[in-house]
Amino acid sequence: MSTLFDPEPEERSTAVDPGAPLAVRMRPRGLDEVVGQKHLLGPRAPLRRLVEADEPMSLVLYGPPGTGKTTLAHVISLATKRSFVQLSALDAGVKEVRAVIAAAKRELVHGNRRTVLFIDEVHRFSKTQQDSLLSAVEDRIVSLIAATTENPFFSVVSPLLSRSLVLALQSLSDEDVREVLHRAIASDRGLDGAVTLTDEAEEHLLRVAGGDARKALTALESGAGAAMAVSGRAGTATLDLATLETAVAQAAVRYDRQGDQHYDVASALIKSVRGSDVDAALHYLARMVEAGEDPRFIARRLVISASEDIGMADPTALQVAVAAADAVAFIGMPEGHFALAQATVHLATAPKSNALTVAIGESVGDVRAGLAGPVPPGLRDAHYAGAKKLGHGATYSYPHDHPDGVLAQQYPPDALVGRDYYRPTGRGAEAGIGARLARLRAIVRRPR
Repeated sequence: MSTLFDPEPEERSTAVDPGAPLAVRMRPRGLDEVVGQKHLLGPRAPLRRLVEADEPMSLVLYGPPGTGKTTLAHVISLATKRSFVQLSALDAGVKEVRAVIAAAKRELVHGNRRTVLFIDEVHRFSKTQQDSLLSAVEDRIVSLIAATTENPFFSVVSPLLSRSLVLALQSLSDEDVREVLHRAIASDRGLDGAVTLTDEAEEHLLRVAGGDARKALTALESGAGAAMAVSGRAGTATLDLATLETAVAQAAVRYDRQGDQHYDVASALIKSVRGSDVDAALHYLARMVEAGEDPRFIARRLVISASEDIGMADPTALQVAVAAADAVAFIGMPEGHFALAQATVHLATAPKSNALTVAIGESVGDVRAGLAGPVPPGLRDAHYAGAKKLGHGATYSYPHDHPDGVLAQQYPPDALVGRDYYRPTGRGAEAGIGARLARLRAIVRRPR
């Protein structure tokens, strides 16, 4: 199914359907109304050049929901002298794509007008469907604007990517979303001043939105309707936190991302993981996620915990935590919370050891206290001219020449011979490591 806008830009109606959703009514009409994405909309940025110079380039817009992919496509349609066709990958196939291309050819030949083809959720197109676009994009019969929430380098075929400019849209900041809300409340296209927001309600809207402008406007519209119903539409209605919570069916999480609670809840998450209380850990994780906490912050804390609190008792813990951080960066939120939950459960149920933390702490402490000393001559670099004359490497024994791969040899400076930093516990994998380490130390430190 497609939507075609044929009139010239100056003839296209900008009338707002009062029955349309608030997010649709507040859709920007020009680049200057677009909130966020300053890296794409600067004076020399490719997106602004496309709109202002009417250049026939194709784009792949990649970013989280609610960051303005559809909005930018509509802004381009209003600002350029082109026909505009919109297809959704959910209900369009090769047949519909070919019909649009055929119409675009006729428009170009007979009307000397190019066509912008906007395809939403292009990652849902099969390889065959995406391949059907190639010749039209190559010959510039259409200027493709493809939108996707998934990494296009995995979800869009390479030939189509090579013919398009890939632009990554960023999640909106709280201040960006706040600006969108204020505009919607004041604008005659929006609520036209019919409601006012309390500070608590505004903060809750920002948390509900999570950087998604469309979600913020949808929640605002629902809350405003409830507030006006309560006030009987007499004068300006006040949208408070209680009314908003009822309208959006989502309780406000008592969590200040900039204040003490940010650190208190994060601390409780890590201490619950350290204490092996998986259920408490999941509770604090849920509070952080629901409050709109930066998932990268959560992932970083879990990665730290994997080494600080678990270490070699379960060497896979760090791998799982790093994989969760990578997954969050790859798929974003809200789906990223599954990976965070998996890492939290793995870490909370893993055997615990702070032996690594103690070892590196004591080692650093000795270095700071001046316990260093010269590197033993046998370990010094012997690869440069003159090194042998200085005796570098002369006494070094190559461990791989020994049948066991380990032999007696002094590795630390004289001041630290016999110093034990790493002392494995008997928990998890460290039980085996401890037994092996005792044998290794006995061999390495044996008098020569």
